Amino acid sequence: MLGRRLRVGALKCGMIFGACAVLAGCGGDSSSGSDERSTSVAREWNEVLLQGIRNDFARPTVHARNLFHTSSAMYDAWAVYDSTASTYLLGKTIGDDFSCALDELAEPRALLLSTQEAREEAISYAAYRLILYRFRLSPKVLDTEDLANELMAELGYDASNKSTDYSDGSPAALGNHIAECYIDFGLQDGSNEGGFFGNNYYIERNPPIKPQIPGNPDIVDRDVWQRIQLNQFIDQSGNPIGSNIPFLGPEWGQVESFALGGAPKTTYQRDGFNYQVYYPQTAVPPPTATSDAYKQGFSLVTTWSSHLDPSDGVMVDISPATLGSADNIDASYYPDPEDFDGYSAFYDRLAGGDPSTGYAKNPFTGEAYEPQMVPRGDYARVLAEFWADGPDSETPPGHWNTIVNEISDHPELKKRFEGTGNELGPLEWDIKTYFALNGAMHDSAIAAWGIKGWYDYIRPLSAIRAMADLGQSSDPNLTASYHPDGIPLEPGFIEVVTEDDPPSLRGGDGRHVDKIKVLAWKGPNFISNPDTDTAGVGWIRAERWWPYQRPTFVSPPFAGYISGHSTFSRAAAELLTALTGSAYFPGGKSGFVAKQNEFLVFEEGPSQDVTLEWATYRDASDQCSLSRIWGGIHPPADDIPGRLIGREIGPRAFELAKKYYNGEM
Repeated sequence: MLGRRLRVGALKCGMIFGACAVLAGCGGDSSSGSDERSTSVAREWNEVLLQGIRNDFARPTVHARNLFHTSSAMYDAWAVYDSTASTYLLGKTIGDDFSCALDELAEPRALLLSTQEAREEAISYAAYRLILYRFRLSPKVLDTEDLANELMAELGYDASNKSTDYSDGSPAALGNHIAECYIDFGLQDGSNEGGFFGNNYYIERNPPIKPQIPGNPDIVDRDVWQRIQLNQFIDQSGNPIGSNIPFLGPEWGQVESFALGGAPKTTYQRDGFNYQVYYPQTAVPPPTATSDAYKQGFSLVTTWSSHLDPSDGVMVDISPATLGSADNIDASYYPDPEDFDGYSAFYDRLAGGDPSTGYAKNPFTGEAYEPQMVPRGDYARVLAEFWADGPDSETPPGHWNTIVNEISDHPELKKRFEGTGNELGPLEWDIKTYFALNGAMHDSAIAAWGIKGWYDYIRPLSAIRAMADLGQSSDPNLTASYHPDGIPLEPGFIEVVTEDDPPSLRGGDGRHVDKIKVLAWKGPNFISNPDTDTAGVGWIRAERWWPYQRPTFVSPPFAGYISGHSTFSRAAAELLTALTGSAYFPGGKSGFVAKQNEFLVFEEGPSQDVTLEWATYRDASDQCSLSRIWGGIHPPADDIPGRLIGREIGPRAFELAKKYYNGEM
């Protein structure tokens, strides 16, 4: 069961993510002669890295890359001492011409070290140096440095040793050399790290939207992303980052990938830049503002916003008995990515959710899953907050690392590669898991943001307000409110303001009559104290519609199509299914407890304890995807292609990782 993630100031003996992180000399088996340390050094460095991400700016692309490069640096430091495995960057050439030298390596026994001790030392120096470099400009760099220095001291290593001369077999020098290679590699991998990951070619095509001002009066192109202008923008890691935030990573499709070489790809040119669109048969052009699919998709987001009230009396069973289905393994479960009109049959437009049917029983226990009835408004709000990763975010790729760490700690997990053969030791399991998982996370960021950059697609906040500004598109007989490109009416959810509405809707002088009203979450203006207040759901003018997000964040600073959350999560789910040899979480169930009136960040709630539950990794992934619709961040058109592309990326990354493990590279 995933516990509430602790924001630790330093790694110490104790409970971290619900599991004891045992440092050398801090209890447990501290032997370094074999792979028996109860918590591996790779896990300890992964925890430092995740905390470094939480201390940094919330940048999913950048941190997917940080996770992969650190994981592959640790993998190289492990594999170089293995008689079978191939290294990834060490001793290899990546891309067109980047090489990381590997001279003859002296036996670590010359230094009276076992192979395991040499591995742990090389891993630690590689991770330490790379983390210090990558987070040197972080707003909380000193906190991250303290964590890294404390772990080096606990492990008994000299952090001042910066030598890269490993000719005598020094694992510390080898680790430093590996880190140096990754630092140099990162400066030429297409990410523009030297330019602080800034954009060189992308040009915005819309003026910003100002959410505190009704409507979207300044929009020029209703198909295209708008940045958000606020008095103060605070990212998901809690960092103030200005008031007018540009598109994060529209050129990320050019970054050197892990396993996307040979994947289907089309190159498009705009403004002097070649945008790389992977899986173009799935990443088809999204619906345009004049299409019914556009209008139906974005209006569904407002309808689901009406589900965010725990007092509306609607109760739902959120256990695996009802949610989740083996059908999601079948390719026919999802609509054709080009059939945007067919999405309406996949999603329950009025009640919320997808075609999940649940499971008859837990395959591990043989018993039926116990139902869990909760208010739908609590479930939807907790989903939106949990999968958004909260105000201290490790971002979606980091979130899947925390989930993986929980899986690895589960007493019923047998650490057998692909579910067969002998159990692996903690270090080998973690090294191989992080390398494969974060290769998939890195590739997911490259694929998703390459598509985001090219299609540059609008977010619900902009689209819903812009449609409502035009009027309604359902009834041409209501001439005062009709526009063919307006928002479609949905009785009980999307209607026209009339003289019979209260002054809060029609205005004291009736000036808002014939505008559009929606039954939706009422927004941040109805919350004075987030510790005690709940905005609730009610009729509001659509020109004042808000996503279910903090008022200092509102919507991510990059285009919507395709959903990064859907891509990351499905890739992770597919990879974990292959890695563990089972579609199911250990024991047939995992989840997360959101405590009553403690979990939600920007309003009070949930009104009772809510336990998110998943039988399979794919169930968790699908739940993540749905959370972004309830949160007002994505329409269905963003979701399905993200799931389908993630489903391609996960197995592709895993199969390539296997070739490295088997020495085939």
